[in-house]
Formats: sequence, C-alpha cells, structure tokens
Amino acid sequence: MKYFIGADHAGVDFKAFVKELFEKRGHEVVDMGPQTKDRVDYPDFAAKVCEQVIANEGSKGILICGSGIGMSMAANKFDGIRAALCHNEYSARMAREHNDANVLCLGERVSGEGMVEAIVDAWNSNSFEGGRHEGRVNKINALAKMGSCRV
Repeated sequence: MKYFIGADHAGVDFKAFVKELFEKRGHEVVDMGPQTKDRVDYPDFAAKVCEQVIANEGSKGILICGSGIGMSMAANKFDGIRAALCHNEYSARMAREHNDANVLCLGERVSGEGMVEAIVDAWNSNSFEGGRHEGRVNKINALAKMGSCRV
C-alpha cells in the first residue's frame, strides 16, 4: 500500500513517528512535508496529500496538525476524499469499516505516541465492509459533487 503523509509545523514530530510506523509495517510512505517546524499553513499540506491520494488510485493519506481538526476540514473539501479525524482505536476502525476513510487525520497535541500507534494499527488493519454502508458512502461522495448539502 502507498501512503502520502503531510503535516503542518505542529505535526512534524508525529509525522516522522507515523511514517516510521507505516514503513516498519512494509508500506511505502511518501513524505509531502514539511521537514521543519517553521510556521506553515495546514491547508497547503492537506492539498498536497489529497491531490496525490486522488491521483494514485488505491493509495491513502495521513495528515497531522496540532489538533487534527484543521487538516480534516481542509481534506474533506476535496472530491473523492473521506478524511476522518481519529483520537482512539474505535473511531479509526469505524472510519475504515463503515466510512471507507481514505485519509487519516491526527492531532499531535491531543494524542500520545502509544495511542497514535493503536489508531494507526486499527485504521490500517481494517477495510471497508460495504453492504449497508455502501449507499451512505455513495451519498457522502455525491455531496462533494453537489456543492451544497440537500437531504
């Protein structure tokens, strides 16, 4: 599996940690930056990662900022991206099994390394169940094409 990873200045340390976790598990990880803690804007790195996930079918993304909130908001603006902000194993597992999340968002300031490792393992080791969830995911995908939410 190929993963694209990016962060802002508040997520640089976790980015290195998470990249190493994925590589230890035999995955290819493309680091989209940044490499320093100099102030940057998270939407720029969310865009870099999401554009690559969209362009490389079957790939996934990981985005990290201080809380994970900004990255998840920015990522979910992209058609074809289903980004999930996860703070525990359960939300990571559900993001994959029920929502077919293709981008994992993490907050360096809200989770420790042990929890992040558990989140990564839960998100990475589960897959989309389909079935009753398929129609819901299709509706999520359709919302991006509509430009506004009408139920």
